[in-house]
Amino acid sequence: MAPRMTRPVGTPTRGTTNPNRLRRMDRWIAASHGAVLRRADAPPVAVDLGYGAAPWTAVELLDRLRRDADPRARVVGVEIDPARVAAAQPYAREGLSFAHGGFEVPVAGPVDLIRAANVLRQYDEDRVADVWARLCARFTPRGGLLVEGTCDEVGRRHVWVALGPEGPRTVTFATRLGSLDRPSDLAERLPKALIHRNVPGEPVHAFLRDFDRAWAAAAPYASLGARQRWIATASALAADWPLTDGRGRWRQGELTVRWDALAPRGWGAPGTPPP
Repeated sequence: MAPRMTRPVGTPTRGTTNPNRLRRMDRWIAASHGAVLRRADAPPVAVDLGYGAAPWTAVELLDRLRRDADPRARVVGVEIDPARVAAAQPYAREGLSFAHGGFEVPVAGPVDLIRAANVLRQYDEDRVADVWARLCARFTPRGGLLVEGTCDEVGRRHVWVALGPEGPRTVTFATRLGSLDRPSDLAERLPKALIHRNVPGEPVHAFLRDFDRAWAAAAPYASLGARQRWIATASALAADWPLTDGRGRWRQGELTVRWDALAPRGWGAPGTPPP
């Protein structure tokens, strides 16, 4: 049974959602965290926090985790709007349930994975660190993963932060390469912790500047396709920025960099808002 509910923590989102919108994020989760989920003694529990007006993303997360990560996985879709929870109930099935709540994550026991996509954009920046800390406190003793970020309406452009119990680890940029004119087009999808810091003097601004320069220098590869140009761009960036992935992920239109290289100036540990 779920724990007794108190008033949910947070405010409702717009609820915008589309089928397959979070496919890039799901694919990355399965690739980067699937082995950890499979090592769990008990069936891993994932939370789709703020799934929106329709439960497509929760349904898809279960299917993808069971196919690509761990066939024992369970998913709980959590929504702060009770009408959305009621509307989702016909989609519940073995391994998939829906609960009314917010950042308190009203799930019995600890969880292995929390995905919060397009949730924090409506909040002030100074709320982010506290929300991250609250969510990470729900992890199992063996650890867990929080993936928090933003994408466009059809899932062609994403940027997300991955966090473990110790705090933020990485930032991933993911895109449908054919839709991209230059990498800094992804700036409008930066998560809340970074989107207001894309200004001169901040690390994320310098990174996107260098990303664009490397993309321009890789223009000769365009004749071989956008994928080859992206790979050449990432290879050049890796000389100056701490990328944590390689060609296998770059081929997917992804690029992941350590959080500490992009963290806003003055950013503290989780639970300590930036000054």
